[in-house]
Amino acid sequence: MKENKKRWLAACGAPSLLAMAVAAVSSPAVAEDALLEEVITIGTRVEGRSATDSSAPIDIVTGDEFVNQGDGDLNNLLRNVVPSYNVNAKPISDAASIVRPANLRGLPPDSTLVLVNGKRRHRASVIAFLGSGVSDGAQGPDISAIPAIALKQVEVLRDGAAAQYGSDAIAGVINFQLKDAAEGGTVEVKHATTAEGDGDQSMVAANFGLPLTDSGFVNFSMEYREQDSTSRSTQRDDAAQLIADGNTHVANPAQVWGQPEVDDDTKFFINSAIELNDTVELYAFGNYASRSTDGGFYFRNPETREGVFADENGNPLIGDLDPSNGIDNCQNVSVSEAHDLDECFSFTEMFPGGFTPRFGGDLEDYSMVFGLRGELANGIGYDVSASRGQNEVDFHIYNTINATMGPNTPTSFSPGGYGQTETNFNIDLTKATEISGKALYMAGGFEWREEEFEVNMGDEASWTQGPLTEQEFLIGSNGFSGFGPEVIGTFDRDNIALYTDFELEATDNLRLGTALRWEDFSDFGSTFNYKVSGHWAINDVIALRSTYSTGFRAPTPAQSNISNVTTAFADGQLENKGTIPPTNPVAVLKGGKQLQPEESKNFTIGAIIAAGDWDITLDYFQISVSDRITQSADQELSEAEKAQLVADGISGADSLTSIRFYTNDFDTKTRGIDVVATYPLGDATDLSFAANWTDTEVTKYREETISDMRLGQLEDGLPNIRGNATISHAGEGWRGLVRLNYYGSYWEAHLDDYSLPIDAGDEWTVDIEGAYDFSDSLSLIAGAENLFNNYPDKNPWSGVAGAEYPETAPMGFNGALYYVRAQYEF
Repeated sequence: MKENKKRWLAACGAPSLLAMAVAAVSSPAVAEDALLEEVITIGTRVEGRSATDSSAPIDIVTGDEFVNQGDGDLNNLLRNVVPSYNVNAKPISDAASIVRPANLRGLPPDSTLVLVNGKRRHRASVIAFLGSGVSDGAQGPDISAIPAIALKQVEVLRDGAAAQYGSDAIAGVINFQLKDAAEGGTVEVKHATTAEGDGDQSMVAANFGLPLTDSGFVNFSMEYREQDSTSRSTQRDDAAQLIADGNTHVANPAQVWGQPEVDDDTKFFINSAIELNDTVELYAFGNYASRSTDGGFYFRNPETREGVFADENGNPLIGDLDPSNGIDNCQNVSVSEAHDLDECFSFTEMFPGGFTPRFGGDLEDYSMVFGLRGELANGIGYDVSASRGQNEVDFHIYNTINATMGPNTPTSFSPGGYGQTETNFNIDLTKATEISGKALYMAGGFEWREEEFEVNMGDEASWTQGPLTEQEFLIGSNGFSGFGPEVIGTFDRDNIALYTDFELEATDNLRLGTALRWEDFSDFGSTFNYKVSGHWAINDVIALRSTYSTGFRAPTPAQSNISNVTTAFADGQLENKGTIPPTNPVAVLKGGKQLQPEESKNFTIGAIIAAGDWDITLDYFQISVSDRITQSADQELSEAEKAQLVADGISGADSLTSIRFYTNDFDTKTRGIDVVATYPLGDATDLSFAANWTDTEVTKYREETISDMRLGQLEDGLPNIRGNATISHAGEGWRGLVRLNYYGSYWEAHLDDYSLPIDAGDEWTVDIEGAYDFSDSLSLIAGAENLFNNYPDKNPWSGVAGAEYPETAPMGFNGALYYVRAQYEF
């Protein structure tokens, strides 16, 4: 029971590990335990550093802090405990609903580097084409493939670190440290449901460790999860009118807004190491994960959907199934007449009430890392490692059609998929020495990395041009066209990097650091970045820290080569929009060119304060990013340009209203303040507080490529203020916590339409959890997230497409989640 109490207090942030280390500055009695518990492995290459010793702000979240929540998705769990981390539900967002984009410090997901055990994690294969503005076109990692039960702790470096770790580390670095126990384990069973009675989540998870001879360990973690869909929908106005006019085939609601269904969500992680002798250790870790996601798309109105039910003038679209005698025979035929004629065809025969496609994908993710680390006789430490990771998604879409195939169309398609493969080789060297009697820590290394992005072909029906192609019917599986033979392929890039890193103990109270990194990419050349840092302990009460660095983010092979057609909402109608490579001749005519890396300048300054029983950290940051890589504004197409894209093999290009391509397009400045504080209310009761203020300003852009809507999404699409306060208590045999969460106001262009603005207000939610220990091994836990079933402001445009609440609500829109969990430790 005492061990459970200790773990509970640490997990609830009471006191948080960060605050415990702060307390160690003025309380030597707790220094040893605190520093042992919160040793960091990122932001520095010096072993044994604590978060408060670091020159940059680092959050440390224990594995138990993730487990002690109701949700099962690691993205949501991280959002709940790190205020500068934002992720929302993606109810209708193409592939972004399969791997949801997350934002650290208001920047896109591929501006945050993700590590596991200090090694670079491969990115997901999914591109967030519909990313609510901030994440449009981003390709970040899939952290939801990591089971929470596998985590020993998570370190969130809130600072630019490209000079230390390379591309993507503009907003910061998140390092997931895996459990490394050689004995014991935990089994958990959890079930959760919403106050509406939908969205059930069921999960079984286990972790256990075993000795690997007398000098090593192997630690296993497993999780299996199922998630039901939710619906927070109202009937669309057009669907309601159809029903009022007597169409009894229209579903109610015609279009569902809610979290997608997730089936067979299976996750497995292994972590192991063995000492070969007193100075050499062999280590290996890796994962396998798979899941199937199924979500909704937009409703196809049986009277107005162009290219399926209607022509470009809004008249009924009737196909001539025997064009051998010309295609004029069915042009003046009504829908009802077409039903009675063998030669004429209307899709109202198949879908009299219209249809709403269902879209999803089957995801597989796996990785393996091997390494050898130790120390040479001359005191040089080394870590040589090799890794390979892969993320694959095979898409599926059903309850839809390839309109050009007429009555012979299937209604279920496999439109193809994406694959991302990354291979890394690293040599890291460290050496501790002295200069003029001052401790000097030196590091250097080499990295080789290769990225491959693969587009896999869909089944022929998903991209073929059927017999009705010349009669204005849309090509390809409607909603998400398949990938044909002309656009599939593998696109790769490799790079090498050299780095060096120094930390000097200038005095007993002052530490200075610098880092340099040169990196060369096969597709666009070289980049050079640096970082300087300092940490000054003024006295036992206050210490100051600061960093300044330059950074970069390299365009991914996918962003440089991807072709895609998707259906989006615009001006009250569904439109097909395409994404083409920036080097495609059509894109070049409109200003496209080879992508270059983003460049950044990062500055942080902060204070660590131990004032009485209060432990406080306060940090200010500023991130300036130039030449940000994003999707261009929509570019209108001429008929000749459409024909060229069709010839290039882009399925559905004949139906495009516009195209986009990736471009280095604009500059931003992001500023913010992070506050973390803890205070003991008693021997077993503690208060913790964390808050973040972030503001982004677009400082340079071209009016022809950045619209007012996109400006609003970039600057106001995420809440400026996020925070939470937690009170936790641990008694004899029981424990509990109450957490108050605050989500600031935000702005949404509903359906990515500037004419449908939502100025959503701030919101408060309350989380509560209680646990009872039946024995030292068995505990029963019950709790609620959003206890009082609070919802975001109503969507004033709900009748347009049926969304009852803003789709980008940072708190989500499912309401309360109630859960019960049983835990057995051995």
